[in-house]
Amino acid sequence: MTYNASLNRGTQGQLQVDLLTPGNAQAQAVAEVIQRNDPDVLLVNEFDHDDKGRSAQLFRDNYLAVGQNGQEPVDYPYVHVAPVNTGMPSGLDLNQDGAIGGGDDAWGFGDFPGQYGLVVYSKHPIDTAAVRTFQNFRWADMPGNLLPTGFYPPEQAQVLRLSSKSHWDVPVRIGHQTVHVLTSHPTPPSFDGPEDRNGRRNHDEIRFWADYVSTPAVSSYIYDDTGARGGLKPGARFVVMGDQNSDPHDGDSWPGAIQQLLEHPRVQDPLPASAGGPEAAARQGEANLTHVSDPAYDTADFSDHPAPGNLRVDYVLPSKNLRVVGAGVWWPAPGEPGAELTGEYPFPASDHRPVHVDISVAGRR
Repeated sequence: MTYNASLNRGTQGQLQVDLLTPGNAQAQAVAEVIQRNDPDVLLVNEFDHDDKGRSAQLFRDNYLAVGQNGQEPVDYPYVHVAPVNTGMPSGLDLNQDGAIGGGDDAWGFGDFPGQYGLVVYSKHPIDTAAVRTFQNFRWADMPGNLLPTGFYPPEQAQVLRLSSKSHWDVPVRIGHQTVHVLTSHPTPPSFDGPEDRNGRRNHDEIRFWADYVSTPAVSSYIYDDTGARGGLKPGARFVVMGDQNSDPHDGDSWPGAIQQLLEHPRVQDPLPASAGGPEAAARQGEANLTHVSDPAYDTADFSDHPAPGNLRVDYVLPSKNLRVVGAGVWWPAPGEPGAELTGEYPFPASDHRPVHVDISVAGRR
């Protein structure tokens, strides 16, 4: 399951303070949502990172391991955290405003290092020795990239990192099988100018995984943070998970951005759906009335006036050699159990909804 839980804070260290005791209302709501779904492997997006992984431990121990509102606790003995690019100073004037400093000049937008990070929780062992991270991969090193021509001076274009947070390949051992959990959170394709630098970056952050799971000839340009080159081995089992910030038809995405994964020959789209998405789109109206995508697949409740409206931006996309046995977006309709945990702005938990896919590691028959 992937869940953009909005457990980010405005100041460094505040999330850790909020999680030190088991009474933070938002963290309790997020934990209850997770307990109601009870995934074996969970990616949480927008979870502030700290170098010792203390916040991830506190959330696990003080919230997930404590039954919320009558729910059963969930136990995640395995956790993966790692540094991200958000809020990490680049020392460059990346927004070209004549001054260096602030969130817009970090390698990935953020007001402090680690803001909007991510964490993987698992009930199954993580092969920590085989984890690969791609935090430092340079955008210019992707062949045929969409770097905006003329916006970044050459000295910036040559060093700008591709990943706005990070890309992680986290191998999880399930019985005798390994499933590579490919996690990321590409930048929103907005908050920029006519150069569309964020839309272009979002496209190429999504493309990174599409190339990574392709043939060795396609993925040969990729290198990880240790310098090891190449992508995923042919035949490996994987699941691409995360808030990709891209709807197939609506919103501000670069054309075809998410289709790079949805239409990939090694990827299957289980089309997770909900009852709450269509109800919310019809009730909220505004931008939702012009959308092309089926609101049953929406995963985020964004501002409806003037735009973008509710979108499908969160994905769990298994490889075709895994057998899908169920899928859904956890967005209860009003009156259904848990509907009070979604709500509307200001949201009790998050403006995103969890997306879950049940798979059999035995593969397809």
